Amino acid sequence: MRYFIKLAYNGTPYNGWQIQPNAPSVQETLNKAFSVLLHSEISLMGAGRTDTGVHAREMYAHFDFDAPFDPKKLVYKLNSFLPKDIVIYAIFSVADEAHCRFDAAKRTYEYHINTFKDAFLQEQSWYLNQKLDVDLMNEAAKLLLQHTNFQSFSKVNTDVNTFDCTIFEANWTQKDNKLIFTISANRFLRNMVRSIVGTLVNIGLHKINLDDFKSIIESKNRKKAGFSVPAHGLYLTKIEYPYIED
Repeated sequence: MRYFIKLAYNGTPYNGWQIQPNAPSVQETLNKAFSVLLHSEISLMGAGRTDTGVHAREMYAHFDFDAPFDPKKLVYKLNSFLPKDIVIYAIFSVADEAHCRFDAAKRTYEYHINTFKDAFLQEQSWYLNQKLDVDLMNEAAKLLLQHTNFQSFSKVNTDVNTFDCTIFEANWTQKDNKLIFTISANRFLRNMVRSIVGTLVNIGLHKINLDDFKSIIESKNRKKAGFSVPAHGLYLTKIEYPYIED
């Protein structure tokens, strides 16, 4: 039988989701915990690959296991067994052909910037002590919805069949000293959100204008886009499936 896992993690201590040689990863940590508690070799498939230091408030993974077990009891045991920076919310059975990565219809990320130095947000938000034109950044963010090819914001050496993504939402909100960029799409390219944010920050600093931003997108050239913002401000916040209700 196939099971989906709904989980969250603080990415600070990990070299991303995917198993890495000689470096701690979320996937490896979970594989070990599931294997110990289910007394069988378990290998999880994740819904995506977050980079080193990136956080996930909502992540899904799946695994196959044929022996009977109580999902609620396993959730309890896992949360006692796992490190404090990983939490399991639920485990539930799905159709055998269900796939947590390929079936995801929509993913949402947030990028957090704090404009006031906060000792408690050093690994959870990017501190940027510069005045940003948030209204102009939102005007630029709207332009993303008019395009589908985002090669300009992708890592150069990446193995993908297409650079096309459908963006459903992209906007900035500000409350006091906290600035949050929210973006939703059917899929994301490697480093895409962080390079989009870096380019939008350049808009907010008036280093480039809206016409420049449009030209950057249309150029399909990563060298034209802005810098990649630090990973620790990025959160995967939601993954949606056509057969899973909120």
